[in-house]
Amino acid sequence: MCERKRAQLLCAGVDEVGRGPLAGPVVAAAVVLNPGCTIPGLADSKKLTPKHRETLDRAIREHALGWALGRAEVEEIDRLNILQASLLAMRRAVQALPVVVQHALIDGNRCPSGLPCSAEAIVGGDASVPSISAASILAKVARDREMEALDAQYPGYDFARHKGYPTRAHIEALATLGVTAIHRRSFRPVRRLLENS
Repeated sequence: MCERKRAQLLCAGVDEVGRGPLAGPVVAAAVVLNPGCTIPGLADSKKLTPKHRETLDRAIREHALGWALGRAEVEEIDRLNILQASLLAMRRAVQALPVVVQHALIDGNRCPSGLPCSAEAIVGGDASVPSISAASILAKVARDREMEALDAQYPGYDFARHKGYPTRAHIEALATLGVTAIHRRSFRPVRRLLENS
């Protein structure tokens, strides 16, 4: 879609976080930025410090025309596969927006089905499209906070530090403490542990 035509539509940027971890949900966000209120510093959430992400998270929630989160739970990830679960989380985020959008800009190379608007996939959009950058920040902050809360429920796994990603410490904790209810059983390191137990 050409830039001029896209600018005439009310667009939402959409991104997800949490495809790679062994534990926890996939969280997506959809953000409709206010063209009259620029938020300086928007960038791919992975390139920002946690403190900077928190600051931008507050600014996005305050100044955006609309935003929403969507998610896919561990059970859905295991049943559908991680790609389909990620697309589901993004669709839920768009559907939950408090404003009606005509177009969605999706980070990546696939668009979710069943969206209430037209959509286009933009590879690397989280680094090049401000509304997608904003979505990546909201999703990252929300998921990180959830994993920090889960750290208290599942002591010893250090979820607050690695957020469920397959670090050496996480793999060692899995081997020592076992698989929890929030681990993705379809992911190879977890599946192997279950098969060998």
